[in-house]
Amino acid sequence: MSKDVTGLYREFGSDRLPPGQRETSRFPVLSKSGTPSWDPQSWAFEVWGAVEEELTFSYEEFQDIPAETQLQDFHCVTGWSKFDCEFTGVTFPTLAELAGVRDDAVHVMFHALDGYTTNLPLEDCMREEVMFVYEYDGEPLPSDHGGPLRVVTPHKYAYKGAKWVSGVEFLTEPERGYWEKRGYSNTANPWNEERYS
Repeated sequence: MSKDVTGLYREFGSDRLPPGQRETSRFPVLSKSGTPSWDPQSWAFEVWGAVEEELTFSYEEFQDIPAETQLQDFHCVTGWSKFDCEFTGVTFPTLAELAGVRDDAVHVMFHALDGYTTNLPLEDCMREEVMFVYEYDGEPLPSDHGGPLRVVTPHKYAYKGAKWVSGVEFLTEPERGYWEKRGYSNTANPWNEERYS
């Protein structure tokens, strides 16, 4: 049973489709440098930084964490949106609770297998809709869409949701990720069209 969170746009704007976006039924593939390879036997997901307990999970162990399935909208900074994506995975607050986020943590950096990084304030991550997903529409997440694991951030442009995510770092000071250092918006609110800084 999936939880429908497509109504979250009401927090940010009056229309489900953000300004400057067009709805598509396809799911285009975009990445900074192609799809990295990964080995299910050696793959690990790590949580570190300003936490009480640093964590490492194998692929199987990660799938043992309590998960949920959500119906979400997906907004790409290049101008397309896909409605009603069914994602299954672990919510950010669930993972944060397992690690025990310290009081001095204010920011989050996501790290990916291809060297990609992206950042968000901790408060933007501590939402049930921010998820580490390993299934899309009931099937394992395809590698070109970020499998084995990606982050989804339906209240932000999708570059804030790292594909091939390999770890999450809790920071005591804000830092900028790959695209944020290269002129993309640090805040990335689709309803304000925050595409570039």
